Amino acid sequence: MFDKLKEPFRYPRMIQMEDVSNKVISKDTAKQKPKVKDAATTLKRLWLYLMEYRLKLVVVIVLIILSTIFSLLGPYLAGTAIDHYISKHNSGFIPFLIVMAVVYILHAFTLWLQNIWMIGISQGTVKRMRMDLFSHLHKLPIPFFGKRQHGELMSRMTNDIENVSSSLNSAFIQLFSSVLLLTGIVSVMLSLSPMLTVITFMIVPLMIIGMNWITNKTSRLFKSQQRNLGDMNGFVEETLSGQRIVKAFSQEQTVIHKFKLRNERIHASGFWAQTISGFIPKLMNGLNNLSFALIAGIGALLILNGSSITIGVIVIFAEFSRQFTRPLNDLANQWNTMLSAIAGAERVFQILDEEIEGADEENAVRLKRVEGKVEFQNVSFAYDSGNAAISNVTFTASQGETVAFVGPTGAGKTTLLAMLCRFYEPNSGQIRIDDRNINEIQRESLRSHMAFVLQDPLLFEGTIRENIRYGRLEATDQEVEAAAIEANAHSFIMRMKGSYDAKLKLDGSGISQGQKQLIAIARAILANPSILVLDEATSSIDTITEMKIQEALQRLMKGRTSFVIAHRLNTIEQAHQIIVLQDGAVVERGSHSELVHRNGYFNRLVKRQFVRYE
Repeated sequence: MFDKLKEPFRYPRMIQMEDVSNKVISKDTAKQKPKVKDAATTLKRLWLYLMEYRLKLVVVIVLIILSTIFSLLGPYLAGTAIDHYISKHNSGFIPFLIVMAVVYILHAFTLWLQNIWMIGISQGTVKRMRMDLFSHLHKLPIPFFGKRQHGELMSRMTNDIENVSSSLNSAFIQLFSSVLLLTGIVSVMLSLSPMLTVITFMIVPLMIIGMNWITNKTSRLFKSQQRNLGDMNGFVEETLSGQRIVKAFSQEQTVIHKFKLRNERIHASGFWAQTISGFIPKLMNGLNNLSFALIAGIGALLILNGSSITIGVIVIFAEFSRQFTRPLNDLANQWNTMLSAIAGAERVFQILDEEIEGADEENAVRLKRVEGKVEFQNVSFAYDSGNAAISNVTFTASQGETVAFVGPTGAGKTTLLAMLCRFYEPNSGQIRIDDRNINEIQRESLRSHMAFVLQDPLLFEGTIRENIRYGRLEATDQEVEAAAIEANAHSFIMRMKGSYDAKLKLDGSGISQGQKQLIAIARAILANPSILVLDEATSSIDTITEMKIQEALQRLMKGRTSFVIAHRLNTIEQAHQIIVLQDGAVVERGSHSELVHRNGYFNRLVKRQFVRYE
């Protein structure tokens, strides 16, 4: 599991999100949020986020009401102009025309304003969701990340949240204004002519049936599209990270074929989702034309037969018939947009509903100082599969001692160290530091006294100085350079263009593996931990660089309790005790010389001079 951490740093430096998460909505409303089950539940949870901007929402709603009033006034004024000014040749037409122009201008202005305000609300909402999700991810236990593709999690952080953002921008305004406009149109139409209103309503059942069928289909397709997109992102992230392995085993065509299958699944779900949802405007347009033709034809017959209905009323109805179908059309279209947002929001809420790392005990203490005595007392542990990973392990590391773990892959070496950091909790037994059960110590405090140097250390995009300072953010430039000197990293850093201010690419791809490890050691030195964890820290390195690393590690481990897992047995010759593990149990224990003279597992390893690791 340590290979998933990839970080030679003081762990709490990466997860100090508490100050932010205390202010985010997910914490404030945690008791109100049920598990994601359906669209209605997801919409309620989205509404909780929107309510953070309730005052701005009130402004948007007022603007929607005003724009709806102006939208209704336009056709009514046009009909009035025909009946009272054009057909009767009355004076005052120009001033009336100016009033109409002002109404249409105000309509456009209120539409623009409500759009600007809603953009602010939607962007603020997804900003809060993004912060909630990122904060929550850093509170999840390490096993969670072992079960998920990193690319799939990134898809939820980016694609799904962006989907919510773009949908909220348009869907909220359109859904609300469509309902309001529809109510207003029906009220005005009924007041003018109940008969023509009934004729207009004749197309409504057809619209409802059509929209029902389409939205039922597209809801499933949009969810499938988001799942497929997340799966593909995870696959792409995995293959890009593993390009050396892909090329080394000549598997390019295999991964291309697998990508093709995933790409085809996205294409299929996306094609049918967009195609079926695209039927809505076509259906609405056809029904709209049918309604217009019926009103024009029947209205003309009524006028010819001496009805009190005027040409102006027919014009008003003709325009309102188009406006009547427009909100229905918008409702259908925006509901599809909302379904897409719901699909994305559900995937975000699924992560937010994951159980966070167990809370510290009520009386858990903060450690101001750690001497470094570590005890494992009859510790056993099993993963979810139920197979025992650690069985009744007992040992003591005194302050300042170096303890090395050896054993085949799956022996339980990294699992032991993961439990020491409380990434996992023992099923039975105790782990004690300075005679105190680590369950009685706050996790953040416990980890702040530890540092890690791993085989493949993670370097962040930024300067070398920033990467070393990650071990202790408040360190001065002089302290950073002193740590680099002690880690044997200063000379190669000074040869680089920009020296300590040289920019590193993501994961330090511009420097060698050995140079990465020297920077990682400098970072650990700067952290000044009481307990040090070295996981396969000297593999895949040339001889000269390994000598520099060994010198730096010896200085780093001096006076500190250190736990080491190494490829090469010569790196642990000076260990105070070596613990040999097989199938999660301790099979041998002693110093290097003691174990070499026994005819046991370690003796055979020394003869082969090779150790396989987790």
